[in-house]
Amino acid sequence: MTSRGEPLWICTTPESPWTRKSPKAARRAGKAGLRVTDARHQAIEGFGGCFNELGWIALQSLPATRRDQVLRALFDPRDGCRFTLCRLPIGASDYAAEWYSHNEHDGDYEMKRFSIERDRGCLIPYIRAALKHRPDLKLFASPWSPPTWMKFPRAYNYGTLIQEPRMLEAYALYFVKFVQAYAREGIRIDQVHVQNEPVADQKFPSCLWTGAQLREFIARRLGPAFRRHGLDCEIWLGTLNTDDYDGYVHAVLDDPAARRFVAGVGFQWAGKGAIQRTRESFPDARLMQTENECGDGRNTWAYAGYVFSLLRHYLSNGANAYVYWNMVLAPRGASTWGWQQNSMITVDPKTRRVTRNPEFHVMRHFSRFVPPGAVRRGLEGQWTGNAVAFETPRGRTVVAVRNPFDGPRELMLEAAGRKLALTLPPESINTLVLD
Repeated sequence: MTSRGEPLWICTTPESPWTRKSPKAARRAGKAGLRVTDARHQAIEGFGGCFNELGWIALQSLPATRRDQVLRALFDPRDGCRFTLCRLPIGASDYAAEWYSHNEHDGDYEMKRFSIERDRGCLIPYIRAALKHRPDLKLFASPWSPPTWMKFPRAYNYGTLIQEPRMLEAYALYFVKFVQAYAREGIRIDQVHVQNEPVADQKFPSCLWTGAQLREFIARRLGPAFRRHGLDCEIWLGTLNTDDYDGYVHAVLDDPAARRFVAGVGFQWAGKGAIQRTRESFPDARLMQTENECGDGRNTWAYAGYVFSLLRHYLSNGANAYVYWNMVLAPRGASTWGWQQNSMITVDPKTRRVTRNPEFHVMRHFSRFVPPGAVRRGLEGQWTGNAVAFETPRGRTVVAVRNPFDGPRELMLEAAGRKLALTLPPESINTLVLD
């Protein structure tokens, strides 16, 4: 905030990111185009991104001081995006340098040769570098693929987990060993999500699960294994990439044996079609958007506008948290199999140039001003479809609003007992903070 009682307005346009502007008190009567109501909805648990090997490899091209500046921009509680909740893979994601799991030893059902040695090269240093700036950072983890000897067909990509009792018990132990191994590194895993995109049979590491299989695995294997080993780590039904609410969300949460172990539901990509029904049916469930849609590596302002619409969709439909995908990548953001994707920050290994891409600013418009413990507020008015509002633990009102049009638009905002007249620049993203 600036001087006492003066609203803060931060505006980002394609030409001018993160510009401070001055709202004016409305001098005319009239109906507000956007009004924050007394309604209070879900509490916010955090915003963040995902730690992947290719991100850390890109950061290694920078001198230590500049690498630290990038991490500060993402995590620093005072000057950065203030990220508080991040993701990491269990084994290889599609943004690992090579595909791997933590136990490729055939028939090791007791997981005696389980190892996170590979993660000491990239993921653990990456996470520790973030923890320097955000020691209270919460982490959740999910596998893209089980070890190959546990699958049919035997491969990281495509296929399914072999659904046999001995294999299911071993796979539950695989999760246990992962949480324990990271704890020995001084890194707490707060949540595990059972499978990244269980409805995606991909050319990169993946594994198909039905809702019934997830239900039985959580209820009969994973939940009991966590309880037996005394793990203080939540189990989530995620990360769902399907709008088949009945086949996945309802199938699992309607079962008491599974529900007692499920702390929340994570959605990404096609899962955005199921979050509204989940919030309506299970109003007390914690919900998370677990992976921001990835773009094509061009990092355009037009796609950043789409990302704002995703944030608004998930948050307005009850998500307690929103997590970006790759925070840092090299230019064009190519995966090991050639898919080019966006990132918040680009680091060019050749020139050592660091670029804050448009989606960096979109995420910052939310994460910087909406801390854990904030509550989403209700909205009314014709601009509701392009806005979302919150009340922070300190009682401040935060309103994020996008002007999607190619010309300026006048907006009267009514919030925190005030009426403000705003001229929203073309194609702009705006955050207002009011005492």
